[in-house]
Amino acid sequence: MTIDNEISGRLALVTGASGGIGAACARDLFAQGASLALTYSSNKTPVDELIEELRPSANGRKLTAHKADMTSDEDLKKLYDDIKSEHGQGPDILIANAGYGKRTSDILDIDIEEWDYTINCNLRASFLLTKLAVAHMIEQNWGRIIYISSIAAGGTSINGCHYSASKAGVQGLSKNLAIKLAKHGITCNDVAPAMITGTGMIPDEEFLKGTPGDVKNIPVGRAGSTQECANVVTMLCKTGYMTGQSILISGGLK
Repeated sequence: MTIDNEISGRLALVTGASGGIGAACARDLFAQGASLALTYSSNKTPVDELIEELRPSANGRKLTAHKADMTSDEDLKKLYDDIKSEHGQGPDILIANAGYGKRTSDILDIDIEEWDYTINCNLRASFLLTKLAVAHMIEQNWGRIIYISSIAAGGTSINGCHYSASKAGVQGLSKNLAIKLAKHGITCNDVAPAMITGTGMIPDEEFLKGTPGDVKNIPVGRAGSTQECANVVTMLCKTGYMTGQSILISGGLK
């Protein structure tokens, strides 16, 4: 099999691109020459602003915004239909970033509705997004699937067991698919951030005080940035020999 790590000219679908890690990934992939399909859940303005920021450097590349509820099968199917209609193809790169996490740590405070919603948004959606993406990737014998998981998959979390379970499931999904899809030139990896500020879940370091993610517990002495996550995501897109890996971005926090 020939080596093809070129992402210029590819189409990247980035879910949850309104800000934080998703927006950082979108900017980085765009800088590498990719076209973009970006999703948001309710507020379209940040994605529109991101597209307007990037458009002057597009050089004919398409940038599209798509409203999608990650817990809705109908929305996800429509998302892919719309992408094919507007871009003329399915995504070559899937960055499954959109997720949900509520800072509820005690299992007694987690009701079944909260459990179901968290699992559906973080794990079930990752499965459906991948299922809808792989036909195009198999057809062209090239694809990159990257899930944004979490250090919480290993148990360390400022959130509860429901969040940890959802992210552990994403890691299992990734490792299994990496083996199954490798023969088609498709890689599957997950990036597991910890204590990344500038996101909807963790706005700043102050938010972490008194939690396991308190900066005083992080060996490098600070929280991480969204750009540092994007750096790793782009590396995985450009490294077809790496698959089935979970990369922890935690500043040394275990």
